[in-house]
Amino acid sequence: METNQKYALITGATSGIGYELAKLFARDKYNLVIVARSGEELERTAGEFRQEFGVEVVPIAKDLFLREAPFEVFDEVTQRGISINALINNAGQGQYGEFVDIDINRELDLIQLNIGAYVTLTKLFLQDMIARGEGKILNVSSIGGEMPGPLQAVYHATKAFVTSFTEAIRSETKDRNITITLLLPGVTDTDFFNKADMEEARMVKEGHRADPAKVAKDGFEALMAGDDKIISGFANKAMVATSTILPDETVADMMHKNVKPSKDEESEK
Repeated sequence: METNQKYALITGATSGIGYELAKLFARDKYNLVIVARSGEELERTAGEFRQEFGVEVVPIAKDLFLREAPFEVFDEVTQRGISINALINNAGQGQYGEFVDIDINRELDLIQLNIGAYVTLTKLFLQDMIARGEGKILNVSSIGGEMPGPLQAVYHATKAFVTSFTEAIRSETKDRNITITLLLPGVTDTDFFNKADMEEARMVKEGHRADPAKVAKDGFEALMAGDDKIISGFANKAMVATSTILPDETVADMMHKNVKPSKDEESEK
């Protein structure tokens, strides 16, 4: 295997942005530790990457909705004697609907996946990176974390946490030879919206969906360049810039209109 003996750990690596990021690391001859819930999908992805890129791929099937799962991932990596040079916190989900209607247990699961897993994995692997004097972390946030999210209230809030958290620890570690980068995608052509029951939302059904390979490329290149943050896509950059100028109430109302079901838009005409 013609690897550089470095390892990248990617969560949510069997589909979407995580899959595309794993391909980029493998192409750059990183060995991979890929994490997802489905053992079958992990094995299929691992076999594909081994054959195409000739790298070592370690699949770890864990349900990151569970609080203990990130600790178990770290323990398994440690027991295998693997040092993680690049940690990619990517796995995340959302849920569409009004806050008062959504099952609280679903929302608590989202908070664990979108926040708890990020914090735990970052804590454990960052400690190792600091001890070694090198390392890279890419946290996949969202432009949703930059603005209020009616009908996605908890999801947007979790991504606001990821952004704030990442910016804080980046400042803490800036003199430690550690690169910590934020990737902020917008609407991307992945299974996210199906899992979130959001396919009928206006911005999803009628709007442009970014290519996950392009989003992953933006994130990978930003991480390798040592950049602090990358908003993927010109339209998303413009949306975030606009949201910083307008009052929060106005931004929230605009977002609410954009994510209402398309059939509601038709009925209002």
